[in-house]
Amino acid sequence: MTTAFADASLTPVRDLLSLTGRTAVITGAAQGLGKAIASRLAEAGADVLLADIDGERAREAAAEIASRFPARSLGIDMDVTASESVRKAASFVAAELGGIDIWVNNAGVFPSIPVLETQDEEWEQVFAVNTRGVFNGSREAARHMNGSGVIINIISTAGFEGTAPGLASYVGSKHAVRGMTKQMAMEFASLGIRVLGVAPTFVPTEGTMAAAAAMHTGDAGLTSESRTNPVMTGSLMGRLGTPDDVARVVLFCASDLSTIMTGSTLLADAGKTI
Repeated sequence: MTTAFADASLTPVRDLLSLTGRTAVITGAAQGLGKAIASRLAEAGADVLLADIDGERAREAAAEIASRFPARSLGIDMDVTASESVRKAASFVAAELGGIDIWVNNAGVFPSIPVLETQDEEWEQVFAVNTRGVFNGSREAARHMNGSGVIINIISTAGFEGTAPGLASYVGSKHAVRGMTKQMAMEFASLGIRVLGVAPTFVPTEGTMAAAAAMHTGDAGLTSESRTNPVMTGSLMGRLGTPDDVARVVLFCASDLSTIMTGSTLLADAGKTI
């Protein structure tokens, strides 16, 4: 039987890990997790498109990656909340780089607003980026994947549990994406497309540290370490994760090492949710 999910039992590990000849799109890739993911995928041989609402920073990050690895690396403006923006970006990469094999839905926002203080537009913005953005990206990716591909959704441990006061919209949006990951895996399997989630715990990045600082506005004298407690700690491994810790899990999902997997969400949480 011929299938896009062929048995790779006799394939050497180096070939299972290689992404040479494939094209990957990473959203929210100008910094933090997205940039780290793009870097690892490029190192594995993939041509990468770094998409971000801040297109200039995405192009700068792409240029940095291009200086380190031989794969092509491009940056582009993209607003994940706007379906037309996502459609244009997907069409661009398909034309410029020859198709789409890997799409990483990484863009997200992390506001902290108590439920009773949350305005409608604030709630809608979180779901627009974190949930509709994943739907928009996945839909366009699937339209451009020709018989095989993998979509990877960066979720969060917040997709498995409650976290802290002020994060109702964030937790809700991430639970929704975890469900979408399962449903899209069902719908896209016949197209040869796998769908996986990766759920990190707190990882210090430019974006998450800015969010942490916003949570503690007015708390003068707090150290950077104390600003991450209690919701942003809890590792059994004696340290917080790094962007590259998460990027390596994404690389596993994107590669043929994980070819039997779809619909799952992998916890990259240093044991936090045990």
